[in-house]
Amino acid sequence: MTISDTPTINIDIWSDVVCPWCYIGKRKFESAIANLGNEIHVNVTYRAYQLDPTASPGKTEPVRGVYERKFGGPEQADRVLSHVTSVAAEVGLDFQMDNAQRANTLLAHRLIWRAGQLDSPIAQSDVKELLLASYFTNGNNVGDPDELAELMQQLGADRAETLAFLETHEGEQEVRNELLGASELGITAVPTYVVEGQWSIPGAQESETFERVLRRLADRMNEA
Repeated sequence: MTISDTPTINIDIWSDVVCPWCYIGKRKFESAIANLGNEIHVNVTYRAYQLDPTASPGKTEPVRGVYERKFGGPEQADRVLSHVTSVAAEVGLDFQMDNAQRANTLLAHRLIWRAGQLDSPIAQSDVKELLLASYFTNGNNVGDPDELAELMQQLGADRAETLAFLETHEGEQEVRNELLGASELGITAVPTYVVEGQWSIPGAQESETFERVLRRLADRMNEA
């Protein structure tokens, strides 16, 4: 198969940077893409979804407390956190959930949106990875503009320029449109992978499942 014969699939991934299954799903999806090699070319665009849109901007609290309220107490929260940490470890991720802080993710999504623009020198996937790792492993506050500006320096971004961007409203309406788009598509849980705007793959599927579905969709597109 020549490069020109390789089918191209466009995938929009709705996810949040404080969603554990989104990070786990990202690793499994990346494994599937690596296994597909040159069979299929995949263009990925990350779209915004907020698991906790009511989180107050500028305020944080330990995620453990949030889980205790959500799941009915410390023991139930321990079980959930232990399970997700164990599954994350299976795909090479080091979750430190005791350090994770509840935060509003609108600013983080604006940075991801910005990296997805054609003139961005930084890849969108790199920003997504940075923010996920910062939240789940390093305990950073992904809702704080100063901390986000510090983090973006790891990708070569100028701290002052990042802060200046976050102090504007640039990209905010576009991010809100993505949030609305998720609702219009009936997305109520993440991650959700929308292929060519038509087919949805919900959840952190196993890499083999991603491979099988993508091959099937590529075949269907070639037959059309």
